[in-house]
Amino acid sequence: MSQGFLSRLRLSAGFLRLGMNLWPPFVGAGIHVLEIAPDYRRVTVRLRLGLLNRNYFGTQYGGSLFSMTDPFYALMLLHNLPRGYRVWDKAATIRYLTPGRGNVFAHFVLDAARIDEVLAATASGEKYEPTWPVDIVAADGTVVATVDKTLHIRLARPAGEAGGASRMQQSSRPHR
Repeated sequence: MSQGFLSRLRLSAGFLRLGMNLWPPFVGAGIHVLEIAPDYRRVTVRLRLGLLNRNYFGTQYGGSLFSMTDPFYALMLLHNLPRGYRVWDKAATIRYLTPGRGNVFAHFVLDAARIDEVLAATASGEKYEPTWPVDIVAADGTVVATVDKTLHIRLARPAGEAGGASRMQQSSRPHR
């Protein structure tokens, strides 16, 4: 399997949802993907408050709150761009606003305007690194935390384009 093999697959939303709900890090943390829209434009994730993900104070563990937002904007965008794009999570920050004392939810929405923005910003081959927020909310709608996700997006060079192979080889070498 070459690097990026999984990112070239275009899985159905239902199959990806099933796989993510069986993925050990999500199972162990109490994270459950409730919905991935067939067009990958909406995702809803729930984090249950349980014995294994409580912190010392009996509230949601911050690492689990952070994890429940990890891959979704990148996956949503990857499935809404033409083939040939690289989409990676680059960075994220989290702001805790109030303790999560029960189940919490994250709702991700990718609208046509954001997709158009990405296509326009990357049309010339330049990288684009937008930051998109997502709120983690309690069942009553109270915002528990806000996560800002920064993505790295770039239209990959075709294999035959000059400089493409050497650039790929250079990028796989460790930086010193």
